[in-house]
Amino acid sequence: MNKSAVLLFAAVALPGAVAVAQPALTIYNQNFAVVRDIVPLDLNSGVNEVRYPGATAQVEPDSVILRDPTGKHSLQILEQNYRNDPVTQELLLSLFEGKTIDFERMRLKDNTQTPEIIPGKIIRSGYVPGGNPEQPIIEVNGKLQFSLPGQPLFPDLGDDTVLKPTLNWLLQSDKPGKFDAEVGYITGGFTWEADYNLVSPEKGDLVDLIGWVTVNNQSGKTFHDAKIKLMAGDVNRIQPQGVPYGRMPKMAMMESLAAAPAVTEKAFDEFHLYSIARPTTLRDRETKQVEFVHAEHVVAPTIYVYDGAPNYRFYGGLNYDQGYGAQGNKKVRVMREFVNSDTNHLGIALPAGKLRFYRRDADGQLEFVGEDRIDHTPRNETIRVTTGNAFDLVGERKQTSFHVDTGDKWMDESFEIKLRNRKKEPVEIRVVEPLYRWNNWEITQKSDDFTKKDSQTIEFRVPVKPDEERVVTYTVHYSW
Repeated sequence: MNKSAVLLFAAVALPGAVAVAQPALTIYNQNFAVVRDIVPLDLNSGVNEVRYPGATAQVEPDSVILRDPTGKHSLQILEQNYRNDPVTQELLLSLFEGKTIDFERMRLKDNTQTPEIIPGKIIRSGYVPGGNPEQPIIEVNGKLQFSLPGQPLFPDLGDDTVLKPTLNWLLQSDKPGKFDAEVGYITGGFTWEADYNLVSPEKGDLVDLIGWVTVNNQSGKTFHDAKIKLMAGDVNRIQPQGVPYGRMPKMAMMESLAAAPAVTEKAFDEFHLYSIARPTTLRDRETKQVEFVHAEHVVAPTIYVYDGAPNYRFYGGLNYDQGYGAQGNKKVRVMREFVNSDTNHLGIALPAGKLRFYRRDADGQLEFVGEDRIDHTPRNETIRVTTGNAFDLVGERKQTSFHVDTGDKWMDESFEIKLRNRKKEPVEIRVVEPLYRWNNWEITQKSDDFTKKDSQTIEFRVPVKPDEERVVTYTVHYSW
């Protein structure tokens, strides 16, 4: 083998290679990750056969990049074969179908468990590639049985079996040498998400916000002492039919491979990159959580919103059905609002995730009071989230008049909105009114001032005293 070398790489078996072979992961919140690993190579000049069993079970083989990070060696993968049929008992039984092997079982003899070897011919292994296994059929002493007579004892594995998912390369090297190459690839089986806990005192607008990232590894591989980065944002991925994950353009992947080490959080391309400060072991089928933001005394006032017609909006067409949206619900939403800014003790790009609310009662005990989700939120943007519906606030919305003239092409509609406050303190309720019948409208009568929120929505801000009922009325004129 003077022209080629057959190499088997397992980083955990290399003495003194822990620091050199430290893997790195960039995990995206779209069920995939970019893996970067160190592969020790000892190549001859010319063609080399290389066997690399360090890939995940969900690697995208066509995304593999192999290079010498120092640039001293030119590598070319002439051919690559991916094997993902790691050895199992069922697979080995199928390889020995029609043959006789030994089975070991324990039998009681003189009150002592003694091993006994029983030869058995494998008629059917029960192994079904890609499907549910069937019952094996074993012939023992000329009789068939639908179970294994004991623990199978197999001969050697042979040359065509693999212990774990394996990449077999045919490498072209411009010169001989022993060096550490970098392999990078995209793999499925990784997810991460952000979770936030917002803790508020019994009274007041100041809250504490704690953010966690939860990383889940279902890739089929354990990463020891890995450098882990988390990419937040909506990275475009091609999703071929029938494939659970697509392909990132190779240019984008090469940029990820070459990215400089990040601090806690930084902008990267059009996304945001978060780095876990310390190397972390991420085991297969493990869920790991790390705190990434902790802010105290964040100003997050409670706001109350009454949207009496939440299911009725303008959809682009004229609607003069009198009963459409005539009656409203009675629920007043409770919301918290805060600005993601430095002056508000935050100012870090917050990835999308679930936000849970806790409030301390008079005894200082935390009580869960609702949850919502936030989207990816950059710095200096306002976050508004719903905690639930108010128990002691009631709204009523009803249509009081409706007139339509199809000849002159106009329509008038009036509403009455009642707001009742059964709390012991005054509140301000924001009344959101959608103008859903046509895009050309004018408010001709109103009991209170309003703000135009967008082309089809107005908002009244109504102060309501304890045990008070306030009535808001308005008339809208549509023309076309």
